[in-house]
Amino acid sequence: MASNDLRTSAASGIGSLDAHPASDPQKPTVPTWQQSLQQAFRSLDALLECLQLTPDELPPLDRTNPFPLLVPHEFVRRMQPGDPHDPLLRQILPLESERSLPTGFVADPVNDAEFEVSPGLLHKYATRVLLIAAGMCAVNCRYCFRRHYPYQDSPKSNEAWEPALATIAHDTSIEEVLLSGGDPLALGNAKLTSLVRGIEAIGHVRRLRIHTRFPVMIPQRVDDALCELFEKSRLTTWMVLHINHANEVDQAVADAASKLRRCGVCVLNQSVLLRGINDRLEDQRELCSRLVDVGIQPYYLHQLDPVAGASHFECEQSLGESIVRELRSSLSGYAVPRFVKEIPGRANKTLLG
Repeated sequence: MASNDLRTSAASGIGSLDAHPASDPQKPTVPTWQQSLQQAFRSLDALLECLQLTPDELPPLDRTNPFPLLVPHEFVRRMQPGDPHDPLLRQILPLESERSLPTGFVADPVNDAEFEVSPGLLHKYATRVLLIAAGMCAVNCRYCFRRHYPYQDSPKSNEAWEPALATIAHDTSIEEVLLSGGDPLALGNAKLTSLVRGIEAIGHVRRLRIHTRFPVMIPQRVDDALCELFEKSRLTTWMVLHINHANEVDQAVADAASKLRRCGVCVLNQSVLLRGINDRLEDQRELCSRLVDVGIQPYYLHQLDPVAGASHFECEQSLGESIVRELRSSLSGYAVPRFVKEIPGRANKTLLG
């Protein structure tokens, strides 16, 4: 199975579908997160029809891109119908410009392969490791730096994770485990709980960090069983969301973040500086203000990783530096993200500006 197939199969690594609970017939039925993932838009024509757009209103589209369209209805409902420049739409729309391969834009821009110490386990930085917990996401972001990652080679079962857990257990310098992917919340709660329990059993690990877009794309993923997992864990849990524009944060997302905080999770946000999406000072100021208003702390603003297929999103580094300087002069310190770039081989993210 090709790596991108793992990003689109709704049955890959997620829990079995739950039946809808009994509900008031006067209220609309909210689908489970698994149902939302299965019902997500995968057809470009269906998406454009929903948004009342025609292809001639948009840049040239790529209907045969091997990295396919995937976007849930919950996210699409936050887009403005009839607006070809909607900043949420532009994050997920496959364009012909993705076929361009300028110098320096490569399949593995952060050298993940070089730092794999066990199947699915990356060790780039001191005291922490990253585990590729799942091969799919709730959305296919067109600028994703792992859009070419060989997910088919990553562990997909409790038994397959054992070598990675053994590697972590053997290295007593490791204090923190990051779950990433793909998206670790694509795992069903039972499978995710099993993985977290395996990490908890390693005495020198103290912190768990989860990088996810699920609470943004499909907020009902933050269900009671997930919160119970975090409440009962001995690990200090941090969740890093990925929100690029203030329009992504509706009431359902704010409620999901509040629910996470109530069960003891520290909630942060990282975003990517993207041309035509959030590359104006007012965009970034509105995003940061919206985040802190709903209790999510801005953490990182990333300079785009030069992944093949995403060159049309790139902004000049000097633009990001200027924006962050202006944010410091108008927002409280806790509301200003650090502008960073990942340079392979460095001991940490490189602070810019």
